[in-house]
Amino acid sequence: MFKLAIEKQRVEITNRVTGKFSDGQFHLYANDEQIGRMTSGPDGSKFELKEGYEHDQNRFYQMADIPSGTTQQYVDCDDENGWC
Repeated sequence: MFKLAIEKQRVEITNRVTGKFSDGQFHLYANDEQIGRMTSGPDGSKFELKEGYEHDQNRFYQMADIPSGTTQQYVDCDDENGWC
């Protein structure tokens, strides 16, 4: 029997991030889900993002569960009686 292995990976989502002004703030969205907001100050723009999202060098990333292949798992089968 094979079992699918899942691992967390950082996936770039920059091309899916959009922004919208609302209530005097610039809110950020990915696939219609609000992921944070952008603020502006004397040091430039800053991003406050929900857990699982990152901003690095003008790119946005999401930590996602990605299938990483399969791992073999031992299963005791009784072939003579036809069950596994």
